Amino acid sequence: MAHIKRINRELSYKGRLIDFYSDTVLIDNEKQTVFDFIDHKGASALIPVDKDNNIIMVRQYRNSIDSYTLEIPAGGLNPGEDNLTCAIRECREETGYTANNVKHLIDVHTTVAFSNELIRVYYSNDLTQSVQNLDEDEFVDIEKHSLSDLILMIYSGKITDAKTIAGLLAYKTKMEM
Repeated sequence: MAHIKRINRELSYKGRLIDFYSDTVLIDNEKQTVFDFIDHKGASALIPVDKDNNIIMVRQYRNSIDSYTLEIPAGGLNPGEDNLTCAIRECREETGYTANNVKHLIDVHTTVAFSNELIRVYYSNDLTQSVQNLDEDEFVDIEKHSLSDLILMIYSGKITDAKTIAGLLAYKTKMEM
């Protein structure tokens, strides 16, 4: 296996959610190459399960793929915020449900080829009705689905979001243990 060492990181673009860098790396102390790197500030997601064992999902438009997606509620960390607090906050804001007795499920690096984004995924079967409080640029519809229907949606290509797929499959495995 090649020995690789980063020798330079240059900021190309500073964004609201991510920073874009060009990384120069040295391979086996002789060859240099440049990699694109996206620095992500971290995120959390939560699988909210209601009293009828339905999972509360969010349908929203995603500009990057110019399409609507069905996802578990999730979002980026606020400055100084821990992942658990973020997951509970995002669930409440996006779905209008407050998650209680939240448990950690899985961690997902979403795109390791060019980003360090890490999403910590949690779940809760103890929800309290609250009030949806979307950001001004969020437009979210709430849907409730059984886990089995969501798994079918994954395998039929109707759900393609990585954190949602990983989270739902991990949750299914956890519930079967």
